[in-house]
Amino acid sequence: MFLPGLELCKRFYWEAVRPVLARRFPHLKHAAALMDGGSEVLGFDDALSTDHHWGPRLQLFVAEEDWGMAEAIKASLAHELPYEFLGYPTNFSAPDPNDNGVQLLEAIASGPVNHRVVVQTARRFVLAHLGFDLAQPLEAADWLTFAEQRLRTMRSGAVYHDEVGLQAVRERFAYYPRDVWLYLLAAGWTRIGQEEHLMGRAGMVGDEVGSALIGARLARDVMRLGFLMEKTYAPYPKWFGTAFKQLDCAAELLPRLQAALHAASWQEREAQLVQAYERLAARHNALRLTEPMPEQAISFFGRPFQVMALHGFAEALCRQIEDEAVKQIAARPLIGSLDLWSDSTDLVSNPAWRRQIRAFYEPDAPMG
Repeated sequence: MFLPGLELCKRFYWEAVRPVLARRFPHLKHAAALMDGGSEVLGFDDALSTDHHWGPRLQLFVAEEDWGMAEAIKASLAHELPYEFLGYPTNFSAPDPNDNGVQLLEAIASGPVNHRVVVQTARRFVLAHLGFDLAQPLEAADWLTFAEQRLRTMRSGAVYHDEVGLQAVRERFAYYPRDVWLYLLAAGWTRIGQEEHLMGRAGMVGDEVGSALIGARLARDVMRLGFLMEKTYAPYPKWFGTAFKQLDCAAELLPRLQAALHAASWQEREAQLVQAYERLAARHNALRLTEPMPEQAISFFGRPFQVMALHGFAEALCRQIEDEAVKQIAARPLIGSLDLWSDSTDLVSNPAWRRQIRAFYEPDAPMG
């Protein structure tokens, strides 16, 4: 019977890892967690997930002053962990260089365990996971260059034990500061406004494939606004729709979005998307972030296309921003965060790019 990874790893810590630590390092203050990434960290794993990187594993956090003990801790675990836990091997294969470093569960009967208990400090983890140094203040440009999927794993994962302040570190990234949130909401409406009229225009000239592609992009933009309105980080594409189904807005938005994605004509596609826009507008008003905004679509400058963002949602949101740094960013084109203007996996999933990306939000960034 399948056991979800978060529960498996919780038991692995308390029943297998913790006893070794208690014997060999009885005075070691530490934290145990799983929030680095993977379907199990998001709570979306199933039996198929067990075929790569999945199994009894853990992140073990120690204080910076105890970092020098990391190798001794890993060695003790390698020699004292059981070879099997709850029916799963605790030993993993070596990373496969031909398959993105994938490690598989690999049963052994002797020798040290090639375990996946990663010993680290909170500072080293955040630096590797987000490309951010905890010793620095969190600025607007930082928030806008963190990949949302990585923020979600930090929040969705589990902390099983904490003696070193790991939970407090995690809380620093609980959600975007208010003015950054307002800016992102404005950018979300801006994206819809940039393309909602183009979907019908493409269809009008007989390009239903092009219209459908734009419609699918708009459906994704609607979903992103849903995540933002409910202050929930969105995961990476594989689980984007699954996570959206968990939002309160999904009950009324999903039927319209599904109908739009299956529509055979641009008119039918527009009709369904307009219903989604109008429900988004009502949810915007329910948040009471701005003055009440219209909740009915209008024609696009007299053309036969129905739009919503033209009412000025983005502008109304930007007027509520108080933080000077965010105001400066919002005074420029509303490109939003990294996730709003790029879906390149190599860019979004690699925090090593963040220093260069951060330049987009600097006051003196060139505009061409």
